[in-house]
Amino acid sequence: MTKIIDGKLISKQIKDELKEKVSALKAAGTEICLAVIQVGNDPASSVYVGNKKKACEYIGIRSESYELAEETTEEELLSLIDRLNNDDKVNGILVQLPVPKHIDEDKIIKAISPKKDVDGFHPMSVGALSIGQPGFVSCTPAGVIELIKRSDISIEGKECVVIGRSNIVGKPMSMLLLRENGTVTVCHSRTKNIKDICKRADILVVAIGKPKMIDASYVKEGATVIDVGIHRDENNKLCGDVDYESVYPVAGAITPVPGGVGPMTIAMLMNNCVESVKLQ
Repeated sequence: MTKIIDGKLISKQIKDELKEKVSALKAAGTEICLAVIQVGNDPASSVYVGNKKKACEYIGIRSESYELAEETTEEELLSLIDRLNNDDKVNGILVQLPVPKHIDEDKIIKAISPKKDVDGFHPMSVGALSIGQPGFVSCTPAGVIELIKRSDISIEGKECVVIGRSNIVGKPMSMLLLRENGTVTVCHSRTKNIKDICKRADILVVAIGKPKMIDASYVKEGATVIDVGIHRDENNKLCGDVDYESVYPVAGAITPVPGGVGPMTIAMLMNNCVESVKLQ
């Protein structure tokens, strides 16, 4: 019987654990504050920002919201980040991506202090992860690890395949699986015999950005399949990078879309906010 990995349930468990930690910190006189910056009013970004604020409220973190106009200049945004970097009351800074075209995203990511980089995108955070130093870990890959562990699936010694090599998911995902003693292969658009490689995987993490690309022919019997993708199909229904109907009968465990990896990203962002107190 294929196990459906319930991201909603697991993210709720994590948020409830964090709620207790936050309340203990408050009792000891420490309040946690997250500053959320959104430039322009991209509808998807507005939904994400709303969800992040709700999560803050639920676990007891104060959120400060900066909704900036589409025409905000790069200088103005950098100056706001600088001010928040130097504000001792702010523990985490999050700039909702994408930013408008006239702003250099890379420059913005690098401007956030690594001590407040709760998204885990700063080069210093990524470098710390690659050499096993403490630092913030990108929220989606961190959430995937929690999904696997809390579903009692062991990573140690397993053949793990990650499809996708983005800086936000693919690369940190491969490093986190290595850290858990998995044997890791990363596949991407130039990989030859991708199907053969995927069929070896005990744990297959798919973050390729193509709707329903991975069907049963890519999956080994009994494998754990984690779908990071999110798209709308021809009927405007949410779907992932994995063809769920095709893969479900073959997999040993699988994440649905929606309700799999998505809720975990926000839970791990909240976890990073709580961890920020230690790092600072």
